[in-house]
Amino acid sequence: MRVNTLLSSALVLAAISIISLAGCSEHPISPVTSYGRSAMNASVAEALAEFKGSSPAIAQQIGQAYGYAVLPSVGAGALIFGGAEGRGELFKQGSLAGYIRMTQGTFGAQIGGQSFRELILLQNAATYQDFISGQVSFDARATAVAIRAGSGTASNYEHGIVVYTKPTAGLMAQAAIGGQQFTVAPLQP
Repeated sequence: MRVNTLLSSALVLAAISIISLAGCSEHPISPVTSYGRSAMNASVAEALAEFKGSSPAIAQQIGQAYGYAVLPSVGAGALIFGGAEGRGELFKQGSLAGYIRMTQGTFGAQIGGQSFRELILLQNAATYQDFISGQVSFDARATAVAIRAGSGTASNYEHGIVVYTKPTAGLMAQAAIGGQQFTVAPLQP
């Protein structure tokens, strides 16, 4: 009994440490070098092409969105407690407007690790403004539409937002609660 309690305590402490470290990254949100900006732009372009290629309806929805954020690679891991982090680019009316960082924390019955791409569509100027000011946070697992090969119809906006995810590697089983938070670094004029 005492061993189980110690093991549980150690797992909880380890998970809290992992989540804390993931949330306290010292790396800036936007790429620092021109090479970093080029690499990020290429990754985002590839991810965006995948999302557009998954369905003509989704491609049309991207073209009509006031703004959108593309996270080409989000890494997630969990063992009771989970965390995820990803970086990408933010667009306003089709033009690069800044860089974005997403962090996620979860708690519940979950185990595994995976990476995925995420596309967040912002329907109008008000939703875009809420997003860049940090007033938008949600649990993408509850609101996202997972895109798989050969499928893909456009989803309806909920509160001005549509989220699409596309798994790229790994496997995670989870029945957990949590949320994503976004930090935006606008381009310097």
